[in-house]
Amino acid sequence: MTIESTLPNPAPAPQGERREPPPAPGGAPLVGHAWNLLRDPLGFLTSLRDGGAVVRIRLGPGSALAVNDPELVERLLRSPDYLVGGALWDTLGVLLGEGVATSNGPRHRRQRRTLQPAFRAERIAEYGVLMAQEAQRTADGLHAGHTVDMAAEMFRTATRTAARSLLCIEALDDRAERLCTALGTVFDGMYRRMILSVGPLYRLPLPANRRFARALADLHRLVDEIIAERREALDSGSNVDDLLTTLLRARDENGELVPEQEAHDQVIALLVAGGENVAKTLSWTLQLLAEHPEVERRLYEEVESVTAGRPVAFGDLKQLAYMRNVITESMRIRPAAWIFTRVAAVDTELGGYRIPAGTDIFYSPYAMQRDPRSFEDALDFDPDRWLPERRTRAAQTAHQPFGTGNRKCPGDHYSMTELALTLAALVAKWRFTQVPETDTTPRLGITLSPRKALLRVEARDA
Repeated sequence: MTIESTLPNPAPAPQGERREPPPAPGGAPLVGHAWNLLRDPLGFLTSLRDGGAVVRIRLGPGSALAVNDPELVERLLRSPDYLVGGALWDTLGVLLGEGVATSNGPRHRRQRRTLQPAFRAERIAEYGVLMAQEAQRTADGLHAGHTVDMAAEMFRTATRTAARSLLCIEALDDRAERLCTALGTVFDGMYRRMILSVGPLYRLPLPANRRFARALADLHRLVDEIIAERREALDSGSNVDDLLTTLLRARDENGELVPEQEAHDQVIALLVAGGENVAKTLSWTLQLLAEHPEVERRLYEEVESVTAGRPVAFGDLKQLAYMRNVITESMRIRPAAWIFTRVAAVDTELGGYRIPAGTDIFYSPYAMQRDPRSFEDALDFDPDRWLPERRTRAAQTAHQPFGTGNRKCPGDHYSMTELALTLAALVAKWRFTQVPETDTTPRLGITLSPRKALLRVEARDA
């Protein structure tokens, strides 16, 4: 018997037999399940599948549907009946505006076409040179015996890499610090706003609200500075051929230059995705390697066998098979993106349940990817589960870290390349061990991160 054969696969109910999704258990007066999401969000989301493939939860005065079955999530993501929207994207819109991540319809398709050439295979190979340089720069900047906040260190590395490769911005060191501080504050505030949508409360002059407003303003100011500098360079005759220039010269469906605000929103989206998400994945992977020295040792031996002591290069990646499995397993068990939302565009159905137009829907990659119904020994960190002979259909359906369908992340190969090059450079030179202050308890925000990503840097003795 395979894992797949144990999964329910009910036939869609006929039109007249569509049911109302059952309510999720629990909930409190007035706030509904919002308290569960604030108190223990990961535990609550993980428990929802026991209540059914689709369940209804209450969030204050409103409600939403949780889709818990991986096959139904895949249908959700591939169906034109559902749009990017809901609490998560409404909240992210404060930061991302109307860029490719938050837009729908013709605008989304046009923006995606604009971005796509920047992520073709030949461009990834070009970026790989810069990625390897930044990875080696980070590795060379560490010192044996020091304790390092790897979340902050990886964010600086990922932000510099995105800025240099995608936007051709070389001088970002001081701005990377500003980005790191501002994004941390903004993401914390946005998570609270996503769970409890009580708008008037967030307009009060409370300390947390003032911090959020200052951080968000600094983030937008920083991006305006970057765009103004590029505009000035282009007006002076610069002929830089990069994504930022492409965004500033993009035209809409009528052949008109798109508003500069759209370019602004796209730059923020690129820095958030290229900085925040990549950094969190690297931080979690290094923590997992510190917890599993046998995996770390095997990974080091693979890197050493391929590079023979020289700095890792883009051309080495095809030979780093175990590296790919380590990163894939890290993204499974500790995903940076732990919750997503959608909204029904029309009256429709999912899994035999009636979904009225306007319904808010969410699903949790974290819950799906740690579910024993899809993964044997689901809570074990086991990179070998991604070997071809062990891979299962259930696992592949439940774990799609870059999404699927027409909303699949266009930068998936870019991100995997950066993750592998950075991790290889670090592992080749250093071992990382936990210290008493290390706290790997997940810290919830818009993304998932270790609460205290502190690791001690130790020289290789091999």
